Amino acid sequence: MIHYQKITRPKCGSNHLIKAGKSILGVQRYSCQNQKCSTKTFMQRYRYKAYEPGIKKQVIEMAINGSGIRDTARVLHINKNTVIATLKKKEKGIIHINPNFKTSPSESALEVRLARVCEEAELDEQWSFVGKKSNQRWLWCAVDHATNTILAFVFGRRKDVVFKELKSLLDPFGISRYYTDDWGAYERHLEAEKHEIGKRNTQKIERKNLNLRTWIKRLTRRTLCFSKKDNMHDTVIGLMINKVEFGLDIHAEQQV
Repeated sequence: MIHYQKITRPKCGSNHLIKAGKSILGVQRYSCQNQKCSTKTFMQRYRYKAYEPGIKKQVIEMAINGSGIRDTARVLHINKNTVIATLKKKEKGIIHINPNFKTSPSESALEVRLARVCEEAELDEQWSFVGKKSNQRWLWCAVDHATNTILAFVFGRRKDVVFKELKSLLDPFGISRYYTDDWGAYERHLEAEKHEIGKRNTQKIERKNLNLRTWIKRLTRRTLCFSKKDNMHDTVIGLMINKVEFGLDIHAEQQV
C-alpha cells in the first residue's frame, strides 16, 4: 500500500498546492494557490536555515528582547548580515503615534466612546549611545497621564528641534495639560497655561523609562550591548514600542 504525505503551506495552512519545479539541489518546490498567501513558492526543506518559516519572526523577537545581532545569529545558526537585513526591512514600518488614541475630532458618537482620549500627558527624554558614549542618542516620549501608555515618540539629539517634532505628533491629541521636568525646551515651546514643571506629576514616565531600559539593552548606559548605527538603534526600540505599547503586529507583511 502506498502512503501519500499530506503537504500544507506552513505560513497559511493551505493544502491547495501544485508542484513548481525543483531547486538546483533537487529539492521539490511547491506553489501555494491560496490568494491570500503573500509568498507563493516554498520548499519543505531549505539549505539555509534563514529561509525556514518563523526564523525571521524569531530574529525580531530576540532583538526587541535584548539580544544583540551576533547573539541572534549564533543562537539561530544564521549569518549576522541576515539578522541586520531582516531588521532593516522593518525600519520604514515603524509607527510613531499610538493608533489606539483619538487624534482628531470625531463625527460619530460611537467612535468617541470606543476611542481612548488623552487629556493630560507626561513628557520626558532619556539617552543611550550609538557606537561610543560621546555619541548620545535621545529617545523623547510622551505618555498618557492616566494610563502611562506611550502616546508618541521620536529619536534625535537633546535639541529644541527634536522636541518640536514630538510636539507636532502630539498636537492632534488635543492635550490640555503637559507635565515635564525643567529642561528648557519644554518651557520654550509649550504654552504656559498648559504646562506644569515638577517631579510630582512625572513619576509615571520616569517609571516607563526604567521599564524600557530594563526591557532592552540598547537603552542601558552601562553595557557592552550597544548599537553601531542610528537606524538600527531606532528600529529595534521602535519595534518594541510598537508591539508592547501600541499593540501592533510587528511581524505583518508591509504593504507596498
